[in-house]
Amino acid sequence: MFLYINFAVRKLTLFFLCFIAFSSFSQNTFPNKPVNLIVPFPPGGAADQPSRLISQALFNVWQQPAVVFTKPGAGGAIGTAFVANSPSDGYTLLATNPSMIIVPEADRMFGRPSTFDINNFVPLGLLVADPIVIVVKADAPWKTYKDFIADAKAKPGDITYGSSGAYSASHIPIEMLANAANIKLRHIPFSGGGPAILAVLGGHISMTASAPTAVVNQIKSGALRALVITGNKRLSSLPDVPTAIELGFKDAEFYLWIGLFAPAKTPDNIVQTIRSDLHKAATQDNGFIQNMTKLGATTDYRDGAAFSDFLAKDAERIKATMLKIGKVD
Repeated sequence: MFLYINFAVRKLTLFFLCFIAFSSFSQNTFPNKPVNLIVPFPPGGAADQPSRLISQALFNVWQQPAVVFTKPGAGGAIGTAFVANSPSDGYTLLATNPSMIIVPEADRMFGRPSTFDINNFVPLGLLVADPIVIVVKADAPWKTYKDFIADAKAKPGDITYGSSGAYSASHIPIEMLANAANIKLRHIPFSGGGPAILAVLGGHISMTASAPTAVVNQIKSGALRALVITGNKRLSSLPDVPTAIELGFKDAEFYLWIGLFAPAKTPDNIVQTIRSDLHKAATQDNGFIQNMTKLGATTDYRDGAAFSDFLAKDAERIKATMLKIGKVD
C-alpha cells in the first residue's frame, strides 16, 4: 500500500513539474497571442498594402495573427506616437515610412514639442525602398513632366497638389522637385496618401506623389499618368517614366521606404526573434514576394545593422533637404 501511494505521489509530482515546465515554455515563447501592426496612415496608402502582405507572411511563420490597424492623422504622428507609448513587449509594432524622420524634424523647425522621435524605436526590418512617382489624372493636359513645369512657370501657385500633410513623405519630394525646377505649386493637405490619390482621380487636385505600390495599377489601367520618378534609375514596372535625375534635377532624389519598428526598450531576445521571423517572412515566403511584385514593388529587405545604417543616412539627407526647403505651409 505504501509503495502504491509513493508511486502515485511521484507520478503526480512529475505531472505538475511537466505542467509547470509547459506553462513556462508557453509564456516565454513569442508570440503566444496576436501581434498588433500599427499603420499610422489611412487604408489604401503606400504603407498599408505592404503591411497587410507582410502580416500574412508573419502569420505563416508565427501561426499567430499579425493584425493590421490603421491609426491615421497628423502626417503619421498620431499612430507613431501611439506605438512609441505602447508596452515594450513586442505585441505592438509599427509599419511606417520616412514620416518618422520628417515629423520630429518639422516640429523642431517650427519650435513645437514632438510626440515622438526615431530614438523611441528599435528598427526591425526594411521591407522596400521605392522612389516616389509623381502622378496626374490620365486626361490632364500634361503629357510629360517638362510640359507640367512649363505650365507651372506660366501659372505660379495655380496648380494644386495633394499630400498626406505638411512635411509628410508625399509632401517633401514634391517640394524638392518644385524647388529644383524653380516652380511654385499650391499644397492641399489630406489625411493620408490614399485620400490624395482619390482626389487626383476625382479631379479635385492636379497631382500627388506616391510609392509605386499604391498607384501602379491605376497607371497601367489608364486612370493615372506618371510624369516622373525620384529614384536614381527607372522602375522595371514603369520603364517609360523618366527619373528626375535624367531630366537634370539632381537634387530631387527621394525614396519612400516602408519598415517595421518596435518600441524602444523591447527586450533583446524578442527583438532578435522578430528580426529572424521577419527575415523568413520577407525573403522566403513566395506569396509575399510575388504579391509585392504584383504591386510594382521590389523587396529590399535589410535588418539589424544594415537597416540602422540605412536610416542614419536617410535621416541625414532628409534633414539637409528640409533645411534647404525651409518652412512651408
